[in-house]
Amino acid sequence: MQWIAMITMLIDHIGAVFFPHIIELRIIGRIAFPIYAFAVYIGYKHTRDVQKYIWRLFWIAIISQVPFMAAFNHYSLNVVWTLWSALLVLFVIDKMPSKLLRIPIVIGAGLFMEISQMDYGMYGLLLVLLFRYFQGPVLVVAHVLLNALYLLLHNSSVQMYSVLATAGIAIAQYYQAGFRMKGPRWVWRYFYPAHLAIIAIIRWV
Repeated sequence: MQWIAMITMLIDHIGAVFFPHIIELRIIGRIAFPIYAFAVYIGYKHTRDVQKYIWRLFWIAIISQVPFMAAFNHYSLNVVWTLWSALLVLFVIDKMPSKLLRIPIVIGAGLFMEISQMDYGMYGLLLVLLFRYFQGPVLVVAHVLLNALYLLLHNSSVQMYSVLATAGIAIAQYYQAGFRMKGPRWVWRYFYPAHLAIIAIIRWV
């Protein structure tokens, strides 16, 4: 599943930078983010050291920022900041003594992500939370509703295709398929900044 995320993300970014008129490349790319969002939740759920996981994602976000800005030629925050923020929210709400306190934390974090122009913003946070609280058909329906809201707010129908990835994840969960990385862990961790750096070099050379 990780390889699918990396390959579809690469296709998406190649399309965004070099072939923005080919919408099919962007559609393929919609598969990637739900898998990354799911991976963050699974990583949080199974890691032996949450704080170490938080710091690792933080440093990946930092080293990815310059390649991200160079590749896409704008100054918003890369998607790893979004995943890192979602991870922090998972960590914080689990520390809350009252479930009622979780709602303002999620809303506040989501608004901050929007204001700071993180890639996907509050949408990314809510998608990670969907993987935490839902499974199976309910998960897919919840993602469809989230995408419908995204469509209303951003007028982007392309994002609707991301439900295909969530449906695949729901099926994998039903059959209890594992989420394991076949290959070195550093490939999964550093593919994002590395491929952005390569795209940026090609773009500006």
